[in-house]
Amino acid sequence: MQTKHDQILQHIEELPVGHKISVRQIAKQLHVSEGTAYRAIKEAEAEGIVTAIERVGTVRIEKKQRRDIDRLTFAEVVNIVDGTLLGGRSGLHKTLNKFVIGAMEIDAMLKYIDPGSLVIVGNRDEVHRASLEHGSAVLITGGFTTNAGVIEMADRLGLPILSCAYDTFSVASMINRAIYDRLIKKDILLVEDILGKDMPIVLRVDQRVRDYQNLAAQSGHSRFPVLQEDGKLGGVIAAKDVYGQSEEALIGRVMTRQPLSVTPKTSVASAAHMMVWEGLELLPVIEFKRLVGVVSRQDVIKALQFNQKQPQMGDTVEDLVLAQLTAGPGEERSAVLSGDVTPQMSTHHGGLSPGAFMTILGETAMQALRKLRDANMLIENATLYFLRPVQIDQRIEARARIVDSGRKVGKVDVELYRGSELAAKALFTIQLLER
Repeated sequence: MQTKHDQILQHIEELPVGHKISVRQIAKQLHVSEGTAYRAIKEAEAEGIVTAIERVGTVRIEKKQRRDIDRLTFAEVVNIVDGTLLGGRSGLHKTLNKFVIGAMEIDAMLKYIDPGSLVIVGNRDEVHRASLEHGSAVLITGGFTTNAGVIEMADRLGLPILSCAYDTFSVASMINRAIYDRLIKKDILLVEDILGKDMPIVLRVDQRVRDYQNLAAQSGHSRFPVLQEDGKLGGVIAAKDVYGQSEEALIGRVMTRQPLSVTPKTSVASAAHMMVWEGLELLPVIEFKRLVGVVSRQDVIKALQFNQKQPQMGDTVEDLVLAQLTAGPGEERSAVLSGDVTPQMSTHHGGLSPGAFMTILGETAMQALRKLRDANMLIENATLYFLRPVQIDQRIEARARIVDSGRKVGKVDVELYRGSELAAKALFTIQLLER
C-alpha cells in the first residue's frame, strides 16, 4: 500500500508541465498535513520534476535529460538573473537554445532570432512583440516592463517574458557562466550514466532461501536486492547471508537490512569510494525511495576507465591549477611536478590556497603511483603540514615518493618546495581500482 508521501509524489508526476504547485493546495486535494505535502514537494524538487521560482512559486517542470545538461530552461534563467515572470508561465519548462542581444535595429535583429531563443533587450515594446512572433522568449533588462498586449501574447503562445534589474551585459555574463558551469557538470560521470534500462533481478522478503538458490543458479549472480511488500528496498541478500540457513528460511529474516545505496545523481567516483571503503560488490540505486537499478563494482570500474574528457567541456578549478604545471624527471617510485603560482591558485591575500596546494600534492602522489599501477585512483586520506607561505609568481616544485604500494592501497609522501626551501609536506593514502 502506498504511503501518503508516495501518493503525493505520484500526483505531482502526473501534473502537466507548467502547472503551479503549492503546499496548501496539495494538502487540501490529497487530504494530508501541510508538513507531509512540504516534504514531498522538496523531494520532487531534489529529483528535478518541480522547481521553485522566486515571485512565481513552485512549478512542475520536465525532468532534464542528461544529454541536455548543457542547456538551461527558462525557469532556471528566472532564478539565475533574479528575475520576475511577466507572462508565458506555461513555457517555463522549455529549453534555451541561444540568447540574442537586442542592441540593433529590429529588422537586422530578426535574422538572428529562432524558436527557442531568448532575446535580451531593454524597454522596446516592438522588439518584445516581434520576438514572441518569431518563437523567442524575452528578457527585459534594467527593471523595465512591457505593455498588456505583449503579456497577453506571451500567455497565449506559451513563451516566457521576464524582467530583471540588471543591465544587458551583466545578464549575458550570468547566463554564460551558468552554461559554463553546466559544461563542467557534464564531464562528471553520474550513476545514471551507467545505469541500464532493464530492472535488476530481485527477490521479495516473503520468498525462501531455496528461491535465492534457484535464482543464483539460473542467473549466475550471487547478490540480489530484496523488496518489501510495498515495493520499497528492504535489503540485499548474498551467499554469505544464506550460508548454513534452512532452505525454508524467509529471505526477509536472513538478508542484510538497511543496505548502503546511491541515487542516480550520485557521482560514479563517490560510488566507487563507497564500494571500496565498505568492501561492497553491489550498490542498489534508489529514486523516490524505490529501486530503479543496481551498479556493480565492475560497472563502476569500467565507467571510470572509459570516461574520457571531451574537448568542449569547461575547465574545473583543478584543471586550471594543473595546467600551469609540468612533469619533471623522476625515478620509478617517484614523481615531480613544477611551475609558477598563478593568481588562480591564490587566496585573497596572495598566497597559495589550501585547495590548490591539495590539488598539486595529490596529483603528484597519483602520478608516482601510476608509474607502478595502471589503475583508477581515489584519495582516501591525507595528512598535510604547511611550513612556509608560498606567494604568487613564486616557483614551486612538488616531489612525491612511494612509501608503500599494495593491491588496493598506496601510500605516498610528498614535499613541496619554493625554490630550495621546503614549504609543505603531505602523506597520502590512495585507493587503487584496477582498470
